Amino acid sequence: QVQLVESGGGLVQAGGSLRLSCAASGNIFRINAMGWYRQAPGKQRELVASISSGDSTDYADSVKGRFTISRDNAKNTVYLQMNSLIPEDTAVYYCKADIVRRGYGNIEYAYWGQGTQVTVSS
Repeated sequence: QVQLVESGGGLVQAGGSLRLSCAASGNIFRINAMGWYRQAPGKQRELVASISSGDSTDYADSVKGRFTISRDNAKNTVYLQMNSLIPEDTAVYYCKADIVRRGYGNIEYAYWGQGTQVTVSS
């Protein structure tokens, strides 16, 4: 089994910062791409940022210059540093990891975290 556990969400005033973490554990052979998504009430889940196994990154236009994604491969962990937060960033944030499990060949599966609430007050 594989689990992704997120932490770091909370309530912050506009202009503030938060750092999200997502640690993967279990039967892991290799982690390929990792990413952060968010879903606001009444809206579809959207990609916020992604990072490849080679550390190439991609960001939604709405967070470019404010958010930074990074990963620590030794800890199987992905981070999202969020600065200059605005009320529109309020959402449940989910991490996703594309993982190859030991003993299952070279097949990649997508795993999701349980979500962490980020609320930005004006």
